[in-house]
Amino acid sequence: MKPLTPEEARIILHKGTEMPYSGVYNDFYESGTYACRQCGSPLYRSVDKFSSGCGWPSFDDEIEGAVKRVPDRDGRRVEIVCAACDGHLGHVFEGERFTKKNTRHCVNSLSMVFTPAGAGKED
Repeated sequence: MKPLTPEEARIILHKGTEMPYSGVYNDFYESGTYACRQCGSPLYRSVDKFSSGCGWPSFDDEIEGAVKRVPDRDGRRVEIVCAACDGHLGHVFEGERFTKKNTRHCVNSLSMVFTPAGAGKED
């Protein structure tokens, strides 16, 4: 992977958040796999992506073992990080009833890279 840009580092290493509706993957629905921008580990499949209207890419499931949940210090939200490198991805919310799985991973676009179906190992 290439070095992180200053904005990617602010989000991935320092737990920042990109502006809503600004990320390249917010309204992106190609078939493929989303991987960690920092380490390249596969995180999400496009079949689990949905439109939540929140301004960030939303997924209702992750690739098994790819994402860790970490309670925020304030106890109000649950952070999600890459299980391989602990890079900040965003937050997870449950009980909103957007999908049958009743889970929304709200992920910063800058925390991920996309590989189209047929171009990678994790299609």
